[in-house]
Amino acid sequence: MLFIPEITMTEFSDGLEKTRTVLIPFGSTEEHGSHLPLDTDTLHAVEVGKKLALRRDIFIAAPIHYGVCRSSSQHPGTVSITTETLKSLTLDIVTSLYQSGLRNFVFLSGHAGGTHMATLTDAGEKLLVKFSDLKIAVLTEYMLAAREGRHLIETEGDSHAGEIETSRILHSHPQLVKGVAAREFPDFPVGILVRNKRQYWPGGVWGDPSKATAQKGAALESLVVDALGRLVDQLEQFVERD
Repeated sequence: MLFIPEITMTEFSDGLEKTRTVLIPFGSTEEHGSHLPLDTDTLHAVEVGKKLALRRDIFIAAPIHYGVCRSSSQHPGTVSITTETLKSLTLDIVTSLYQSGLRNFVFLSGHAGGTHMATLTDAGEKLLVKFSDLKIAVLTEYMLAAREGRHLIETEGDSHAGEIETSRILHSHPQLVKGVAAREFPDFPVGILVRNKRQYWPGGVWGDPSKATAQKGAALESLVVDALGRLVDQLEQFVERD
């Protein structure tokens, strides 16, 4: 497996003979209710990346454990970084990996915040301008899970620390699940920014964790890895129109 933190420089060079594709797992250190670990988003992205690397030749970069977390910024344990920091970090990491010989980049984010994802997309657009032979895909791990596993999910509108994410952690890291939190959906005012976001989202859950099972988590993970493999195929074969 070409997991960059664990291979040697020789193994990295040998890996370049097999693939020029790398997946960068983006996560967050963010509240996930009273029952899931703060590293949940990162765990999701790393887990499916490693599972994909068991099926095909692909580099998996060291994960980024911090993201832009707006809605959960007042919840205990959340550590949010600025858009400027995330963008600069992404530009630097990709530039360095490009100089090492990689050409196809998958930004796989376990954190699906809108501002966070817009920042990764903006960084990707700048990199496309900087390097003419670079290919980039930007997507959320949650997007794949919700789409591919929609027939498994019982909770309409399930999102953060709910049925989907709890099922995933029950499967991949059951020792980190601390009981179960109550069903909850945030009550943010539409179109109005608020300072104390926790007043509108006290428990930090967006969905229904009680519907989660490890069996669902295993099925969701497999579906996500399948979809991710298809995306990598598409990226590697992609030829942009002039």
